[in-house]
Amino acid sequence: MDVIELMEKGKIKRVFRARRKLNYPKLIYHITQRAAGKEPLFLEKDDYLAMLVLMKEICKTHNINMHAFCLMPNHIHLLLSLNEPNLSQSMRNLFSRYAQRFNKKYERKGHLFAGPFRQSVCLDDAYILAASLYIHLNPVKAGLASSPTRYRWSSVRLYCSNSVVESFVDPAFVLGLIGEGLSNDNSVAKKRYKELLRKGAELAVGNVLEQDQAIEKLTKKLHKMFGFALAHVFKNNKVPARAGLDLLPMVELEAQIEQLKKAGAVRKPQSIKARRYLIEQLVARGFKRKEIARKLGISRKTVYNILRREL
Repeated sequence: MDVIELMEKGKIKRVFRARRKLNYPKLIYHITQRAAGKEPLFLEKDDYLAMLVLMKEICKTHNINMHAFCLMPNHIHLLLSLNEPNLSQSMRNLFSRYAQRFNKKYERKGHLFAGPFRQSVCLDDAYILAASLYIHLNPVKAGLASSPTRYRWSSVRLYCSNSVVESFVDPAFVLGLIGEGLSNDNSVAKKRYKELLRKGAELAVGNVLEQDQAIEKLTKKLHKMFGFALAHVFKNNKVPARAGLDLLPMVELEAQIEQLKKAGAVRKPQSIKARRYLIEQLVARGFKRKEIARKLGISRKTVYNILRREL
């Protein structure tokens, strides 16, 4: 897969997208869907259970790996990866079947969901970890539970309990990100994950349904608090690499940008090449030229000229 081609087509973004979904296996996606207006999605226990049954079926029939989820009263979070390019089909199947059931049960008409689901492509190992934590912290942030594990309708207990529970959700991938270098027994990774949840509950990061960069903020705060203990998560970027994407971890990208800015005006070919590489990395993550110019301390025209120049 050619990263530059994807950038030019605008297929890679760092923020949530409601349309023009990226539908590529091996990447990990954070999916959100919310109720229309202030309508609830779940009114009683049976509604939550019905959604879980549908999620399990969709994972099986559409060959999806579910890594984490949280069902909130009026919105849904899913963290998943594909084995086939069928994201839109699978999510349409899931949400339309639930909406039909809900409308029939409560004798209502009209749209249950507020338009198309939204997708965020997880372009960093650290972002994947932060997205998982954000999803599991949702009930606490919303005042529905005093701790993540006290909320029933999420996958958090699979991440925190040492007992073996059969489930269509597999926490092994995310736990593996923080458990690298630890024993094969993931109890140590689960202990570390619980600590991250505890600390994360104290952080103010905003609502991702209203602020696109809420999870990015959480990622940066986790790096500040746990950068040394989780250095391998912030420095590695295995997930995009397995999909053929040459993307620096965001922490490393920002560090290189700071080094380049400290170097001041650069005219040497290798320095111009380095600047172009950083610009391409930012474009791939969905940054607009105005944002790139601000980050690098240069004009938008300079950004445009560097991207046009053949090295």
